[in-house]
Amino acid sequence: MRQQTHKRGRFSNKTVAIVAALALGGGGAAIIAANASASGDNNDSGQNRTVSAGSWTIRCPDVGQQLSSVPRQARPEVDKNLAELDSQVAKAYQQMSDGGASKDSVLSSLEKQRGETLGDIGNAIDEQGQAPDDLNSMSNCQMQQVSNDGGQVDQQDDGQQQDGAQQQDDGQQQDDGQQQDGGQQQGGEGANEVPGNAGGQAGNGPSQDDFVDINQVQPNVQNPPQAQQGGSNGTFTSECGVGDPELRNSDNVIVAPGVGNGAHHMHDYVGNDSNDAFANNQTFEQAGTSCNNGDKSTYYWPVVRAQDGKDEADANDLGGGQEGNVGTILTPKSSTIEFQGNPQSKVVAMPKFLRIITGDAKAFTNGDKNANASWSCTGFEDRQLTDKYPLCPEGSSVTRTFDFQSCWDGQNIDSANHRDHMAFPNQDGACPNGFQAIPKLVNTITYDVPPNTPFAVDGFPEQLHKPITDHDDFINVMPDDLMNQAVDCINSGQKCN
Repeated sequence: MRQQTHKRGRFSNKTVAIVAALALGGGGAAIIAANASASGDNNDSGQNRTVSAGSWTIRCPDVGQQLSSVPRQARPEVDKNLAELDSQVAKAYQQMSDGGASKDSVLSSLEKQRGETLGDIGNAIDEQGQAPDDLNSMSNCQMQQVSNDGGQVDQQDDGQQQDGAQQQDDGQQQDDGQQQDGGQQQGGEGANEVPGNAGGQAGNGPSQDDFVDINQVQPNVQNPPQAQQGGSNGTFTSECGVGDPELRNSDNVIVAPGVGNGAHHMHDYVGNDSNDAFANNQTFEQAGTSCNNGDKSTYYWPVVRAQDGKDEADANDLGGGQEGNVGTILTPKSSTIEFQGNPQSKVVAMPKFLRIITGDAKAFTNGDKNANASWSCTGFEDRQLTDKYPLCPEGSSVTRTFDFQSCWDGQNIDSANHRDHMAFPNQDGACPNGFQAIPKLVNTITYDVPPNTPFAVDGFPEQLHKPITDHDDFINVMPDDLMNQAVDCINSGQKCN
C-alpha cells in the first residue's frame, strides 16, 4: 500500500497535551474542572457525574464465551442470566468506584450474586442437557490493577484468569492486548509523564496512554493473499447512511435478547430500523431500512464520544452517564459497508438471520483472543492500531475498520457463545476444515473529531473505555434475491451496489 504523508499540523501536539492534562491529577485540575470531568458540566448541572475507580477494575470469567454447548431450548433463560451477570459486575464496579465499601466486601458480595445466577444457568441447561462441571467455579472475580501505561499488571484473589491468545487475523496481537509491532506501542509526546490511570473525563478512562500520534506509528498492514484461480475478488456495497440518533439504544439483541440495557453502552444502528432488545426475525423482516438497495440487515456498533465534558441526552441513563459513558456522541462522517470475496474459493450465500459479532467488548479483562479492533486515520490506512486510539493530523479523520469472520459452518445462524459457528480464514485465505466462505463484511466508519479533543468508544464500565474493546455486530436480513445478486457479483469479479 502506498504511504501517504500529511503535514503534522498543530492538532496532534495540542491534543496530546490536553490528554496529558486530563490524566494528571493535580496539573490537569484546571482543564478537568473546565470540562466538568467528574463533577458536572460547565453550569454544574450535576448531569455529568460518573464513576471513578482510580487504578483498579474488576475482572471476572466471561461465562458466555465459555458456554460453547447450550441446548437451543435453554438459550433464552441462559441469555437472560448472562445479562444479569454483566449487570452485577457493572454495579460492583460502581460500588467500588463510589468508595463506600472495601474491595474485599465488593468481591465477596459479587461472588455470592454470581453464584446464585450461575446456579440458575446450570438449572436451565440441566432441564435440556447437562451443565458444565466447572460452572460454579466461574463465580470468583478479581480486582485488577491497571499499570501506568493503562495495561493489566496485577490481580487480587485467586479467581480464574482467562488467558489471551493470538488473534486469528494477521497474528498482530499478543496476550493481554499488546502489539508485536513496536511502533504501535509508542505513546504520544509526554506519554511517560502520567502517574497511573487517572485520565479521562469519566474517571474510568481513557487514559493518556490510550492515545498515540499516528505519525509515530510504523506501517504494519500486511498485504492480503492474492486471489487464486477459483477464488473470488468482486465486491458488493450497501449504502446505508451513518445512523439515526433517534434509533440509538444500549441493547444487544444478539447477546442479550429481551433484556433492556443488555450492552451497558450505546449503539449506533444503520440498515434495519427496528433493532432493539425485543426485536426478532419477524420484526426485522417487517421493518424499514436506511439502505438504498433494500438491504434490511442490521449493522450496529458502540458510539464514539468526544471527551468534552458536555452532557449528552443519556447523561442520567443506564448505558450512558450512569455507567461512565459520557461526552458528546459523534455522528459518523461516513460508514462504508462492503462485502468481499475469498482468495481461495467462491463464496456461498449467507443464510438469512445469520448473526456475527466481531471483536470483544470485554477484551481488556478477557485478553485479546477475540479482539479485532482496528483504529487509524484517513491517509494512514497502512497503520492500524488495536490497543491505542489514533491522534490524527489536521485534515485527517479517525477511522474504525471491522473485518468480520467470513467462514461459516454451513449449518447454524448462531451459536451458544455467538462465535463457534463462524471463523476467520487461515493465513492463505482458505477457510478452516468444516467451514465454507461467505461474503466477507468489511465495515469502515470515519469521524471528524473536534480539534484538541480526546475521544473514546462506549463500553462496559469495568473495561475503562480501552480501544481494544471495540466491536461490531451484524444480522443478515438481505432479501434472498439481493443476497444472490451480491454472491454473483463477488464470484464474477464485479463491483456492485
